[in-house]
Amino acid sequence: MGSKKKGFDVSRDIISGLPDAMICHILSFLPTKEAASTTVLAKRWKPLLAFVPNLDFDDSIYLHPRESSKNNSRSFMAFVDSVLALKAKENAPLNRFRLECKDVVNEYRVLNWISKVLKRGVSVLDLCIPSSWDGMDSFYTLPQDIFVSKTLVRLKIRFEDGVGIDVEGDVSLPKLKILHLDYFKIDTSTFNKLLSGCHVLEELVLVDLIWDDSRVSLMSRELCSVTVSIPTLRILKFCRSKRFDEDNDSVSLSFDNTNLVYLEYFDTIADRYQQVSFHSLVEASLGLRMTSDLIYRPMYSTDTFLESKEKINVTNLLTGICKVKILYLSDDTLEVLGYCRDTIPVFDNLIELTIKTAPDVGWKSLPALLKKCPSLETLVFEVPYINNSLNQQVPCVSSHTVFETGFFMFQGLHHKVTKRCDDEDGCLCKFSSGWEARSCLSSSPVKVIKILKFGDIYYDDDDQDENDDNEDDESYDENGADIEEQIEQVRQFLATMPNLEQVILYYDTPYDEDVMEVSKQLHEVHRVASAKCIVQIISDNLSLSSTFPDSS
Repeated sequence: MGSKKKGFDVSRDIISGLPDAMICHILSFLPTKEAASTTVLAKRWKPLLAFVPNLDFDDSIYLHPRESSKNNSRSFMAFVDSVLALKAKENAPLNRFRLECKDVVNEYRVLNWISKVLKRGVSVLDLCIPSSWDGMDSFYTLPQDIFVSKTLVRLKIRFEDGVGIDVEGDVSLPKLKILHLDYFKIDTSTFNKLLSGCHVLEELVLVDLIWDDSRVSLMSRELCSVTVSIPTLRILKFCRSKRFDEDNDSVSLSFDNTNLVYLEYFDTIADRYQQVSFHSLVEASLGLRMTSDLIYRPMYSTDTFLESKEKINVTNLLTGICKVKILYLSDDTLEVLGYCRDTIPVFDNLIELTIKTAPDVGWKSLPALLKKCPSLETLVFEVPYINNSLNQQVPCVSSHTVFETGFFMFQGLHHKVTKRCDDEDGCLCKFSSGWEARSCLSSSPVKVIKILKFGDIYYDDDDQDENDDNEDDESYDENGADIEEQIEQVRQFLATMPNLEQVILYYDTPYDEDVMEVSKQLHEVHRVASAKCIVQIISDNLSLSSTFPDSS
């Protein structure tokens, strides 16, 4: 039997034979400009753009290098206007409206677009708008209809010039599950009203929030009360940059979120934590910092102290998150905890602790903290990574941190040496006094230690070039001494922590010889507390694992 294959007509237009709804669904996966360009294919395609359910505007694919910035911006805004006009003409519904601009656009036009897409029943609204041509913060007020939308499920708004939120009536967002607001100004009563109208909210991200009434309250010496209490909330990120620290005066915060599982909190110590309740918390990142007016120095004292009221506030916050299982602490938080060592609560459930450390941060809070973590299994040391060319810190948790000096790129185990380092349990480093082992280490249940960015301190390029030209042996010795100090700290862990099963060093070096040399020096430790401990050194090119001979 023979069979005859049918020929395939390559000139046949298969897509045009699809139903309109299917074509619109396909176009919804394209950037809107690309979807619009398909209308030249056939007359039938021209009206279909109005019925594409998702509009995705990104001016980066619309910019023309030969055109001026203002001309590009005007062309882009005209294109968005035309697409939205087509939607309105056909009375077509809209599911998602995403607008990401890298060039300047008129913010009044953007606010007008918000109202237009809300009329189309949009459920996902995602806006990222750059600063204006004059570079001045404007804080344009969001339209009122955005706070009574019956269709919004996800709302993300970021204006580099800031937005203002002022709600005249009630807030009703019955379907809103995700709310992201970045750089906005709001008074505390409006903030409470906003959250009270979000009954099914699951994810709340608040970045660089400015309390519009805190200064007025400071003058009247009255506290403004803010409450975040949403039973459905699962993720909360509350992050404010240092430049807004003074706007936190006279604000009382309450958190009552029994189903929250993830928390990021980066801010100064609030004037009061009225209530903090996170019973289901699994993971938290804490970046708590002090302003200069919160610290006082008693007469004839060389140390600084935190006011008793602020110590109580810090303790209240820590008690509210003490059920957490995974915890990240910033270097600022380590400084704050240094003044609250005697009031740190017990973290019964904590199994993984990450601390960010730096050469200007002491470790005096760590012994007390480790003693309050009876179930801790993994301890991670993380350090800031400085990009010298941009003079910025690559953030570990949030994108709002900027390094202010930028002279070094810090790596490895570094901390500020203070007089507490010579106390029995005043630090984690090896000290010169007569104590054989620090009890915070010898009693620690920690099984795994991870050290990220283990390595030297690298100076800025200009200094390095100067050292290379002079072939200065002294600078080489300083770097070598720095590595020796870090190796000595790891030896301290190995010699005093009896439950250690694994120590992992992520060594940032391109040279395999460096990895092998560190491995050799670590094995010169005279005694290890845990003979079953495995030491692993990982670089880009090499990974070495080894154990210690039984010293019993």
